[in-house]
Amino acid sequence: MSVVGVVLGAGRSSRFGSPKQILPFGDTTLLGQVVRNANASSLDRTVVVLGRASGELRDAIDFGRAEVVENTAYGTGCASSLLAGLDAAGDDCRALFLLLGDQPGVLTGFIDRAHSVWRIDRPWAAVCSYRGRLGHPFVFSPTAFEDLRGLHGDKAVWKLIEANPDRVREIELDAELPPDVDTPEDYERVLVHRREAS
Repeated sequence: MSVVGVVLGAGRSSRFGSPKQILPFGDTTLLGQVVRNANASSLDRTVVVLGRASGELRDAIDFGRAEVVENTAYGTGCASSLLAGLDAAGDDCRALFLLLGDQPGVLTGFIDRAHSVWRIDRPWAAVCSYRGRLGHPFVFSPTAFEDLRGLHGDKAVWKLIEANPDRVREIELDAELPPDVDTPEDYERVLVHRREAS
């Protein structure tokens, strides 16, 4: 039985001239930092889901111990990448941690905190609460996997969480919500966030 982190790295990067996953971030890239944080955590396995430009990403990023899978249906939305990650996690997965490939500020310590709290009573799902603002990683127990398999499109996971408030535990973290990167302006904010945190 394994606890698996699934990193969604198949985004289309439509607002960038090149894949945002390989934008510089310290001595690595945006996606490289997310993978590094997950690999260094207490999770048993890390699965990274790639889509567009997967060959370029494989060349540019050191995935370490992470397993890389490709989602050929990435154009249909994030849910398809989640399903690819869930399939790769396998039948012995006892918890799935969902991470965004453009959110390098989700630190190893945040993942480990979520893991330790989830283990107390293993709820249907858990989300991190960054001083009252909800964000990743999301944690799902096997009792939620069938619900995950029914998702389609973008924002589907958020809708599932919002539709089941009584089944979702909030994991308190004393930190600001880590920004993700959807625009060039977001990227600048992430770099500022990194400088302020270091």
